[in-house]
Amino acid sequence: MRAALLFLLMLAVLVGLRMSPAAAGGKGHFMEKNNFGSKSIHQQTKDHLLQKEAHLDKATFQNLTAKNSDFGFNLYRKVAGKHDKNIFFSPFCISLGFTLLSLATKGDTHDQIMKGLNLHLLEDTENEYLLPALFHKLQKNISHNEELLLQQGNALFVDESFQVKEAFLSLAKHYFDAETIDVDFQNNTNAKDLINTYVNKKTDGKIEKLFDQIDTQTSLILVNYILFKGKWLHPFNPSFTLNDTFYIDKYNTVTVPMMFMDDDILMTTDDNLNCVILKLPYRGEACMLIVVPMKDSDYGVLEDHLTTELVMTWLKNVKAREANLADSINDNPEMYKMFKKHSVFTYGIKCTILSGGTLFLQTTKVVHRAVVEVDEKGTEAAAAAASGIVAYSLPPSIKVNRPFLFMIYEEITNSLLFIGRVVNPTQ
Repeated sequence: MRAALLFLLMLAVLVGLRMSPAAAGGKGHFMEKNNFGSKSIHQQTKDHLLQKEAHLDKATFQNLTAKNSDFGFNLYRKVAGKHDKNIFFSPFCISLGFTLLSLATKGDTHDQIMKGLNLHLLEDTENEYLLPALFHKLQKNISHNEELLLQQGNALFVDESFQVKEAFLSLAKHYFDAETIDVDFQNNTNAKDLINTYVNKKTDGKIEKLFDQIDTQTSLILVNYILFKGKWLHPFNPSFTLNDTFYIDKYNTVTVPMMFMDDDILMTTDDNLNCVILKLPYRGEACMLIVVPMKDSDYGVLEDHLTTELVMTWLKNVKAREANLADSINDNPEMYKMFKKHSVFTYGIKCTILSGGTLFLQTTKVVHRAVVEVDEKGTEAAAAAASGIVAYSLPPSIKVNRPFLFMIYEEITNSLLFIGRVVNPTQ
């Protein structure tokens, strides 16, 4: 078995360069006024930005994590409604990437992004950089948790012929520590190899190829990655792992490795939704929350009711119970890939402030890749088949051998890092 579990998500946003109708001599909308006018970072010293960040309201910060969780649950429902397969993505990763992109937008485009992320009510007209500042603080708080083993980063791959405003790059660096790398997208093969090599290195080889091909008309690619190497606070004993049956539905089964533990288990039940909730802690103030429907119950009912308030209630109600835990895992190093080439939003996002001139920039593709590895020592943001649960009102031993939902939280900030569903742990 592997020495550690690893979870990785990759978000890439491709921005294509197109001439606007006005620039081509026809009628159309000119580029909106950008964010970098009289209040650009060139006129605001770094000390002034830091001074603003020092006065961030604690309640606003808590609202950010709650809103981001609700965004994750809403997006989960949209994806879940399209198929009955495994699901695995990071609301934290997606929100952070698009908030970075929002620095390059204004007007309707900016509003679309913020509403899509469920963050529009947190914006402050007197502090246009409030949300980037909040994400900056959230990143710092999580990164200071050394036991959590969470790595996150951002990079902007910019075409050599595309003039990006220095103010945007400065803000991206200040708030998101984003690297800027010049590439020649006209030579799309070399550009693809450069980005894939970068991704491979940053993800410790877990994502070998992000792109199969790149359009020569691409002007900018934003890459956002998150890598989580979680260690169980109470590891499973590998010698207890045995193959057992996982019931996909009434008619289909698969054989998977099943981990066992005989210990006090943090758990609770929800009689209204007819499910059991198990909390498996990681080292570093994080946990995996596993939600298993009772036998013959429908996990779709759970999905319809997921909210931040409900999950926080579950977390408050979990108590230690003496029980035998059986937890199914998958021995495939790439347990599931989500958002292989899937647009996060159903509408296109128009970037309006990356450069000067009458150019029309449109987000042409969003790529979200996920990789997870699971073993007895850890599970990172895991979509894999990892779950188990026991309640005092249930038999003394229970196997989590049917479809379940899971979430991974960073508990200091109550941040929902990952969310997913396991229907078939072999895929």
